[in-house]
Amino acid sequence: MNKTRLYKKHIELNAKMVDFSGWSMPINYGSQINEHNAVRSHVGIFDVSHMTVFDLSGSEQVNFLRKLLPNNVDKIKDSQKALYSPLLNESGGILDDLIVYNLGENFRIISNCATSSQNNSWFVEKSKSYDVDIYKNKEVSIIAVQGPKSKDVLENVGFNNIKNLLNFELKFEENMMIAKTGYTGEEGFEIVLDNKDVEHLWQELINAKTKPIGLGARDTLRLEAGLNLYGIDMNHTNHPYESNLSWTLDLKDDARDFIGKEAILKINQDSAKELKGVILRERGILRSHQKLDHAGGKGEILSGTFSPSLGFSIGIARVDKGHNGLAKVFIRNKEFNVEIVSLPFVRKGKIVI
Repeated sequence: MNKTRLYKKHIELNAKMVDFSGWSMPINYGSQINEHNAVRSHVGIFDVSHMTVFDLSGSEQVNFLRKLLPNNVDKIKDSQKALYSPLLNESGGILDDLIVYNLGENFRIISNCATSSQNNSWFVEKSKSYDVDIYKNKEVSIIAVQGPKSKDVLENVGFNNIKNLLNFELKFEENMMIAKTGYTGEEGFEIVLDNKDVEHLWQELINAKTKPIGLGARDTLRLEAGLNLYGIDMNHTNHPYESNLSWTLDLKDDARDFIGKEAILKINQDSAKELKGVILRERGILRSHQKLDHAGGKGEILSGTFSPSLGFSIGIARVDKGHNGLAKVFIRNKEFNVEIVSLPFVRKGKIVI
């Protein structure tokens, strides 16, 4: 079982540890709902060092990334910014979703942990015709600081000049990469730093009365924010049009040929399924694999949970078009009426449905 450099800190904080894709990670530190609410109302810190960091070097990094990703890295090639993109196969299926960062001279990719081996092989294979070296960096850890008070907390522990950072911008302080990114739908930052420094920063944040947050609340936060979880809400059998990711397909440059482009251009968007939010106001909990029926066809719940912010159950589902906002879900062979809505449910602390 893999352990992050903060494993002992989690044990000291009485975390309940679980196996997450081969990593021993905290699911909660007592109350998942309290942790969720802390991030929505104040601030929380997450150990996300299980994520995989790939560092690139070489003279053809931009050309390689232009080919590798459907979102166009040209958008960030002249500035220290980050870019979200799916990773596609030749059939247009989603292999993963990731963020690529322009560090200045070189680029960095951070992807999910469950796809680490797959992605490493894919990157190495696809980079063979480019002057690019790809290094899986195991010498760094990642702490996410998320919530409306995240800037204040980071400034209180010595981070300077982060107040003016815009979403998906980044900067460096003492060999730390600070990016204004996150997976909660709240204001927040993700900090990549050397393994030797991560325990010290974590303890500084704990000393500043910042609440540690486990994977349980991370999941309810991202679901309320309408953010996909790879392997649950999408996988290699899904394409971006049926995964709320059409905005990541940069097709403006006809000359740019990215992996999966030919297949993407052949997709009939009018007949594609939709990724939507589902609301169950009756007593019951939406869970993965529950089936939906509606006037225009069928659907399936992909992620589901009780929403601490809304006070009822919500889910993300892939559905046939023509639902008119209404459907029935089957829970233990019993029918419940549900509403189908556009995602997200919550963003920056506000309920938006």
